[in-house]
This record gives sequence, structure tokens and C-alpha cells, in this order.
Amino acid sequence: MKQDRILLGIVLMLSFSTVAPIGDAVIKILGGLVPVIFFVVSRFALQALFLTPIVLVSKSLGSLTLRQYGLILLRTLFHIAGVGSMFMALRYLPLADAIAIAFVMPFISLLLGKYILGEDVGLRRLNACCVGFFGTLLVIQPSFVEVGTAALWPLMTAVAFALFILVGRQIAQQTDPVAIQMLSGVMATAIMLPLLLIGAQLGWAEFEIFVPTGKTLWLLLLAGFLGTVAHLLMTWSLKFAPSTTLAPLTYVEIPLTTLVGFIVFGDLPNQLATIGICISVAAGLYIVFREQANARRSAKAPQQPSPAQP
Repeated sequence: MKQDRILLGIVLMLSFSTVAPIGDAVIKILGGLVPVIFFVVSRFALQALFLTPIVLVSKSLGSLTLRQYGLILLRTLFHIAGVGSMFMALRYLPLADAIAIAFVMPFISLLLGKYILGEDVGLRRLNACCVGFFGTLLVIQPSFVEVGTAALWPLMTAVAFALFILVGRQIAQQTDPVAIQMLSGVMATAIMLPLLLIGAQLGWAEFEIFVPTGKTLWLLLLAGFLGTVAHLLMTWSLKFAPSTTLAPLTYVEIPLTTLVGFIVFGDLPNQLATIGICISVAAGLYIVFREQANARRSAKAPQQPSPAQP
């Protein structure tokens, strides 16, 4: 039974790695059709709309504490930043390049775990972070030459989602994932909708309001649906299998994204970017397998006997 649950977790994570590139391709198309703030509001409003009926039926909100609501709000703010910056990254960069740069996130997460949560991170994994970041710079360099500072948007995405995951780890085990996603959609909409209305009134760029029709409407609906499904698949996978088992599978997203980018947009990474992607993936997988080895050693280590009671 336990093995079956792990297999289910693997299937769910692979499903996430398949759905996410398709959703990113839809977002890239929307990058030339809608302003970023309008997209962010639509994305989270649709997430809330899709999930509210499920949460109302399951009645999973009653068990949330005030602290959990606060953590979900903080997580939502990072989610807004991640979604918005990825939208901008995909507007300017080829699909595979943007995702490859954003995959610096595992290295940032490792450093945040060390310096914020006080987790034990050895010298080898820190060195792997440096190597992985060097690989990311190789991907950024040709993009930076071509599009300028817009090539840095995926780095902002990586930082935002690393913080998003850091906060999410504090509530994932105690809270229903559907309830978290629904509340995040409601909170993000409540935060961003007034900003959209104010910015549109003041004539700010990227705050334009319009009524989407035809192709744009369907793409917005599809982006909201795929984004919601992808995050649910990832969250559910972690309930059935340990993160050390699932983490290597996330790297499947890079070749799948490259394939989707080639099929939809005819884009392929250049030679320097391809080398950088390979270096980053190798460094990331090294970190994952080191964590697996450390976890196995910790599990096999003999327990210290507790002091005898008087």
C-alpha cells in the first residue's frame, strides 16, 4: 500500500511537469494580448472560481487557525510576485530559456533553508549551488544580450517561488491543499483588483482594463484552469510521496518545455544556453541525490538513548 502511494505521488508530479509547460505556453501567447496586472487578476479570480464550490462542499476551511490564515496571505503575496514576473519573462524570452533560468529556484530554496530555517547544508551542496548558478548565467547571457534587463524576470520568479515554497512548507501538512489554493485565489483577487482599478484610472501602463472576447477569453480561461490544476497536482503529489523522491522529477519540465516551445513557437535554446541548462540540471540533481543520501543516513543512524529517569 505504501509503495502504491509513492507511485501515485510520482504520477502526480510527472503530471504537473507535463501540464506546467502547456500552461506556460498559453501565458506566453497571452503576453502579447493582455497587460500583466489584468492577467494576474484574471488568473487568481479564475482559481478562486474553480475551487470555491469544492471547498464549500468539503467544508475544509473550519479547521484553519489565525496563524495559518496569515501564512496563506504571505504565501499568496509571493505567489502574485511569481506569477506576474513569469508572465513578463515569457513575454520577452523563449519558453525554454525562461523556465531554465527560473530553475535556479532549487538553489535559492537550499540557501533560504540554511540561513532562514537553520537547516544543515554541507559544503558540497553549497558548491553545487554555485555551479548551478553559473549554468543559469550561461542561459541568461545570450538572453541578456538580446532583450536586456528583461532577461532578469525569471530570476525574480525563482526568488518569489522559493519564498512561496518556504512559507508553504509551514502549512502544507496541516491544511487541505484545495482550501489553500482557493483562499490564495480569493486573497490575491482582493489585493490586486483594487490596484488594477486605481492603476487603470490613473492611466498606468500594464493596468488597462478591457473585456476579453474570442481567442483572448478562451486563453485566459485555459491559463487559469491549467495554473490551478498544475499547483494542485504538485501539492497533492507531496502528500503521497516524500519530496526527496519527487524533486528529481521536476527537472522533466525542462525538456518538456523545450519541446512545447519548439512545437508552438519554433524556439530552441542556442548552444551556450543548452550548455548552461545541462550544467544547472546536473547541479540540481546532485543536490537532490545528496539530500536523499543524507536522509537515508539519518534514518539508519542509531537513536541516542534517553537519560534514565530518577
